Amino acid sequence: MTPPAGRAASNRPLSAQALHRFAVVMVLGFASGLPLALTGQAMQAWLSVEGVDVATIGFLSLVGLPYTFKFLWAPLMDRFELPGLGRRRGWLVLTQLALAAALVWMAATSPTCATRNFALVAVLVAFLSASQDVVIDAYRTDLLAASERGLGASMGVLGYRLAMILSGGIALIWVDPTQGGGWTWPAVYHFMAGVMVVAAVLSAFALPRLQHAAVPGSVARRDVLGFLAVLAAVALGVVVSERLGPPIARVLMAPLFAGSTMALPLQGKWTDLMALVLGIAFTLPLGAWAARAARFETLLGGLRSYFSQTGAAAFLAFIVLYKLGDVFAGSLMTPFLLQAMAYSSAEVGVVNKVIGLWLTIGGALLGGALMLRLGLWRALMIFGVLQMASNLGFWWLAVNGRGVLPGLTIPAFDWGFVKLIHATPVDGGLLLVIACENLASGMGTAAFVAFLMSLCNQRFTATQFALLSAFASVGRVWVGPLAGVLAESIGWPAFFIVSTLAAWPALVMLWFMRGPVRALEYDPTAPVVDD
Repeated sequence: MTPPAGRAASNRPLSAQALHRFAVVMVLGFASGLPLALTGQAMQAWLSVEGVDVATIGFLSLVGLPYTFKFLWAPLMDRFELPGLGRRRGWLVLTQLALAAALVWMAATSPTCATRNFALVAVLVAFLSASQDVVIDAYRTDLLAASERGLGASMGVLGYRLAMILSGGIALIWVDPTQGGGWTWPAVYHFMAGVMVVAAVLSAFALPRLQHAAVPGSVARRDVLGFLAVLAAVALGVVVSERLGPPIARVLMAPLFAGSTMALPLQGKWTDLMALVLGIAFTLPLGAWAARAARFETLLGGLRSYFSQTGAAAFLAFIVLYKLGDVFAGSLMTPFLLQAMAYSSAEVGVVNKVIGLWLTIGGALLGGALMLRLGLWRALMIFGVLQMASNLGFWWLAVNGRGVLPGLTIPAFDWGFVKLIHATPVDGGLLLVIACENLASGMGTAAFVAFLMSLCNQRFTATQFALLSAFASVGRVWVGPLAGVLAESIGWPAFFIVSTLAAWPALVMLWFMRGPVRALEYDPTAPVVDD
């Protein structure tokens, strides 16, 4: 039997050009992962050390909102080319230098004395990071052939996780007052700003140019006006939601709280969550109407191209759901380990952020290799089941506590860039749970990224991948407020059971979508590289 085109390509030996493409993808993955942790788990660790409560930390996950709306400005990155460096490289250099400046600003802002300002600067960092991701995702999708997407996705995850080991793992060891190097969190953010400057230099001089399919007829003036119209609509929605959302939410929630023994502060947080949902329900349709009214053609054209595919709406729903259980459990991982389980910063840094992330890298590479044999649909299903099962480990840890399983002791070391002053004991239960979760998450991420790349039309790569990855970010960003309030309301064991159940709908949906997903495996499209 003759193998399909997509499978046959995977059996050929890798050429030097393919190895170069994979190396570029890995470097770009590193640049993408570094700022994400600085507005995610690293920021949560900073807030936890400062004594901020879990529900508030959950709400502050909303600083990642730009990741869920990046498809709104992605068309401008598809439409406009900065002079000198080309469409993709020019935007990369600009966003990476701006990120360096924003991280310096964030380092100078106190998360407790100026919480609102701190949150606003964090939103700016997330906006620039999401913009960088738009370009990286588009460049990677344009660069890789269809047969290279599985392994290419794994290399991207490798670079991404290496960056998170630095910004979300080694950084926690640096700031541990008894074990690390005596760093402060502002010093960490200054250092990461310097890394982003190095990334900008590499983007300017080390990345190859790509030939791009032309974006069909669109007037630059109309694209700019369309984006400004959407921006104005979103701003109006935010203002209206802030004024009308809370009183309406109080009215709606009052019957539920009548006679309730729930503490008043917790009732207030549930009310804030309802106000947030009402604001989203008002603002998103308003932004969509503004895009149509202003004839934001590059955005609308990219969306029309995507939705012309069979099953496009179902694919979007699946994208939201596939990693939902995984991100639900992980959304408050750092506060759970530092506050509820009382692990030290160094122990969390070593196990969850360093050992765990290396296991994620191993899982991603293993997932990419297995995809060459399994194909896309079977990989998504098998890895999705493993992701769901891994959440039960955190339930077990929350129920049984620390010290149930024998652990190990990591000896003191000094590698120059990171050190442990004293030997650090590592809890065996923590190590087992983190190992299972990170291996499963790495495999699931590799399959998921390959799936997203398979859905994109090269004419609108930035717009479409931004849309798809924005939907994929819905769980990571929007689940945070609900997770924080829910964990405070029902406790950690029940919270992790809920996170496990949240993974089930995606697997059921994937079973019924096996035909369309399998069809994506055989796309023979390959990019054209201008050497």
